[in-house]
Amino acid sequence: MSPAPTEKNFDKGLANTIAAESKMSFIDGVNGVLEYVGIHIDHLARNSTFEESTFLLWEGRLPTETELEELNAALRAEYSLPPGIIDLIRTFPVDSPPMHALQTAIAALALHDSDADVNDPEANRRKAIRLVAKTPAVVAAFDRFRSGKEIIEPRPEMDIASNFLWMLNGEEPTETMAKALDVCLILHADHGTNASTFTSLVIISTLSDMYSSIAGAIGALRGPLHGGANEGVMRMLEEIGDLSKVDEVIERKMANKEKIMGFGHRVYKAYDPRATYLKTFAKGLAEDTGNMELYQMSNRIEEIMNEKVAAKGIFPNVDFYSATTYWSLGLKLDLFTPMFAIARMSGWTGHCMEQLADNKLIRPGSSYTGPHEIPYVPMSDR
Repeated sequence: MSPAPTEKNFDKGLANTIAAESKMSFIDGVNGVLEYVGIHIDHLARNSTFEESTFLLWEGRLPTETELEELNAALRAEYSLPPGIIDLIRTFPVDSPPMHALQTAIAALALHDSDADVNDPEANRRKAIRLVAKTPAVVAAFDRFRSGKEIIEPRPEMDIASNFLWMLNGEEPTETMAKALDVCLILHADHGTNASTFTSLVIISTLSDMYSSIAGAIGALRGPLHGGANEGVMRMLEEIGDLSKVDEVIERKMANKEKIMGFGHRVYKAYDPRATYLKTFAKGLAEDTGNMELYQMSNRIEEIMNEKVAAKGIFPNVDFYSATTYWSLGLKLDLFTPMFAIARMSGWTGHCMEQLADNKLIRPGSSYTGPHEIPYVPMSDR
């Protein structure tokens, strides 16, 4: 006889399953709302900084001036990479995908951290600070190495956004460039229990270490259905190539039922609240950097999609205009997803600390669809 089925609801993709409780970010996909600890994401993008938003996510409130200064000092003290990580990066093949390089280096950081396997709250916060501080240096160091350029040391007087652009390009960024990147980091810092965050929670719930948890999250983020989407947007814009060809290409793609990258979202059925301010900022940055046609192409695609599918709840998501922003900042296409990881590091680590504060092993069931009571057939009779 077949075993009696267990009374559980099957929810493919877990779209209708609540797997965690969190005080960090709130999403209302129907009305297009994203809040970090109750503060609308648009207000944070316009007024806050990535560092302040990180404090908000970790502590559940905005910092005082002194608290923000203390966090900034703690982060900047951890900007530099251990020499062993620099040596490791220099062993990577120069044609390695940056996300593979990032995942490997982040996992290896555990070998250089005496707190790696200590799971008390104070040690986990120290690890969170190190991960947020060092991830930009890993991305910049690998890109410099593969380009045959000298790896640049961080400058602790700079904030995270400015310092990353300095380490990447060897030039101080303009105020507009630094602000644009800071806004992108804020917008991408957290987004509920998405695929990569859920991956990090599953790993940390086993009482594994935070570095393993974050390495797993990076692996999930790499997928084209998650963090890789912004690369897809830029590839589409490169395929179109010219403002005059936008209508023709998009109409053809829609006729062939091809996905228009940067539109639609698993959660949002209204305009992605992260895209509202980013669209405005992307325009200003494109003007400043001589990439206005790129912005105009993006805007025209949005106009066409608005006419065709907005009634179905399909709108631009954050990836659509972040692609234009990153390109205008001079970032290589395959660095777009690592930028997402730099930002999401504050959210991932925050969720890990939140999970550990009231931990229970995450172990969902599965719905078996195979046969039962099949006899074993000896090799001689097969």
